[in-house]
Amino acid sequence: MMLGSKVGMTQIFDASGSRVPVTVLTAGPCYVTQLLSDYNAIQIGYTQIPEKALSHSKKKYFEKLQISPLKYLKEFRVSSIEQYKVGQLVTVDQFQVGQIVQVTSKSIGKGFAGTIKRHNFGRGPMAHGSKNHRAPGSIGSSATPARVYPGKKMPGRLGGKTVTIKNLIIVDIDTDNNLLIVKGSVPGKRGNLVKIA
Repeated sequence: MMLGSKVGMTQIFDASGSRVPVTVLTAGPCYVTQLLSDYNAIQIGYTQIPEKALSHSKKKYFEKLQISPLKYLKEFRVSSIEQYKVGQLVTVDQFQVGQIVQVTSKSIGKGFAGTIKRHNFGRGPMAHGSKNHRAPGSIGSSATPARVYPGKKMPGRLGGKTVTIKNLIIVDIDTDNNLLIVKGSVPGKRGNLVKIA
């Protein structure tokens, strides 16, 4: 369990010479900032920032913990909190090559989109007589129920949502630069905060 950021995508070649698409992630270093015994969870902080960027309450919070201020704080559920302590450093050493992880991040926001782009609708005829090229068409039923059902696929905001990609295999680990290289793609743009579990 770690926080990190997306560096970008590239490709590497394995021992057999096959090309493997990979995503490079900066993972940590993170600090354990809180132990939650009620439901067995730990709070982890990532990315050090100057004190002047904090509110007064946040500044006092980190002073009490005797940890330098951190920008991101996230909770992770754990089976037991016995092996953790406040101020403990969490690094990429906890991962192993070949391990399967899941990565959560915010997908790229694409703004307001129509039904063709957003829901893969088909378009209408493109001839001159047609009045329906990219319009969604009828949305209601009839006199009964005389309303539009909730969840109807319509134009709207596309992307910009929290997405979790599971079963990503760790291909390589660079402990010197805190880099984690996973096979496949991770949602979001470069620099996005990611949760690795």
